[in-house]
Amino acid sequence: MDNPRIMVFRPSYEEFKDFSSYISYMEKNGAHKAGLAKIIPPAEWVPRKQGYNIDDIDIIIKSPILQFVSGKQGIHGAYTQFNIQKRPMSVKEFYEKAMSERYATPKYFDYEDLERKFWKNVTYVQPIYGADVSGSLTDEDEDTCNINRLGTILDYVEKDYHKAISGVNTSYLYFGMWKTTFAWHTEDMDLYSINYLHFGAPKTWYAIPPAYGRKFENLANTMFRECYAECSAFLRHKMSLISPQVLKQHNIPFNKITQEPGEIMITFPFGYHAGFNHGFNCAESTNFASERWIEYGKRATHCYCRKDMVKISMETFVRRFQPERYQNWLDGNDWGQHPEDEPGKITLAPKPIFNKKMMLEIQKRGCAPIKLKKKRKLKVDENDETTEYKQIKREIPSTSTFNDDDDIEFSLALPSQSQAATSSSDDDQKQHSTIKIEKKDNIWECLENGGKFRDLLPSGVIKNSSKLRFDVQEISLTEDV
Repeated sequence: MDNPRIMVFRPSYEEFKDFSSYISYMEKNGAHKAGLAKIIPPAEWVPRKQGYNIDDIDIIIKSPILQFVSGKQGIHGAYTQFNIQKRPMSVKEFYEKAMSERYATPKYFDYEDLERKFWKNVTYVQPIYGADVSGSLTDEDEDTCNINRLGTILDYVEKDYHKAISGVNTSYLYFGMWKTTFAWHTEDMDLYSINYLHFGAPKTWYAIPPAYGRKFENLANTMFRECYAECSAFLRHKMSLISPQVLKQHNIPFNKITQEPGEIMITFPFGYHAGFNHGFNCAESTNFASERWIEYGKRATHCYCRKDMVKISMETFVRRFQPERYQNWLDGNDWGQHPEDEPGKITLAPKPIFNKKMMLEIQKRGCAPIKLKKKRKLKVDENDETTEYKQIKREIPSTSTFNDDDDIEFSLALPSQSQAATSSSDDDQKQHSTIKIEKKDNIWECLENGGKFRDLLPSGVIKNSSKLRFDVQEISLTEDV
């Protein structure tokens, strides 16, 4: 079984100045086949001239998360991770906690030894991760590979939709300590990502070649049946850990690599990856895109069970870079292949999704909406223990109003085709709403042991935190756990 290896690149300063071109060069050399690549930047590139004195980093970690890891009963090497939001703390407070006896990195012989210690103790002593901190440590006047403004085609999201998505087209900081983890996932919309380790302890990365992404998904769906039954895109929740030993047992190719301070990791579209931090450190990360990504983005899976999951309309990308397919895509007749599916598997690309503001902008360009679907939530009696999860469809009157941020799915036709669209069947003209019945304790149902941490809830109510890329549950704890 072919397993492309993670490639390491050492660009000159001149090569490094044009980030998009260098990514293209890396892919011409096959770097994307492993799903992950390392860049060792040129010595001339210094993203932060003043250095990294902890006392000078005036940043508040607003939502540090305590990472609980629970083993799957009867399945060795598979774990579910729950992130519990804690009180805000400064970087210096986080540093002092990370270096304390409870959270400090244990003594180890080499990286292999530390990796063994990680998996042996993954369910013990819950670490704290300073994840999803909006901001940057890169100098604002740094024009070369500035993570906060890489200048790729993903910039069209802000240009055309006037929308900044934290951590996606703006940078996030991640303050780690020993044993903090990022569970198996691909990036939002299966985008690329860049991760620069500013300072501190290394990171271990695991990566699965995109060609084996479907095989990995099938394994995860089997090992986490309860989560898959509730959400077919549950891996986007970033809660599932699977050890390298389990991957070996199921013949799923993967690679691992250690990222040292001052090094850059690039993840590629549909490249599943996971990893852990060796100790206190700080990384800066964001997403980016290339023309090669567009077909991945069009066919990316979406989680609809959580409101804060990132969904980007592909309209601007298809219109700009696939004009010959644009109308068919709007009509829901864009047949093609996911780049990582087996040869000959031809499927329809999902219909476009827009919000109201985008819909009005498209109408100004001469397109008219034909039909739409809107997601709504149905309130149910919280005391009704017999209520089961299900999806119900009902008609929405044509006079329904929508909020600006509502996700609306509809097909479009150019004015010249509107006459034909009007004559379509009544069934095609129906407008449906998908209603999902939710129960407040469903977050714990992925726990194989029946809700080990349920007693952590002061009142049984779980509050989802918005604008966080990690799945986080916010609760009040009177003392540090």
